[in-house]
Amino acid sequence: MSEYMISIKIEKLEEGGYLATSDSIQGLIAQGRTIAETMEIAQDVAKKLIESYIEHNDPLPFEANKSINHLTNVQIPVSIEA
Repeated sequence: MSEYMISIKIEKLEEGGYLATSDSIQGLIAQGRTIAETMEIAQDVAKKLIESYIEHNDPLPFEANKSINHLTNVQIPVSIEA
């Protein structure tokens, strides 16, 4: 099993919910009610897209780098009701 690290952008939608897209993998679009749900859906979409690249012997996008125990700094949302 291989693991790949890709970058996604998540934006809050005016009508509610969140939208994730990626400059790394063209066609990755995911929408969810929460940031966590949106990230989970984005992972599933990315997995299917990468599996399709591999199945069709297409080169992976340059930015889809294989992970080798690589950790990165990320920001996580923390909601507090006051």
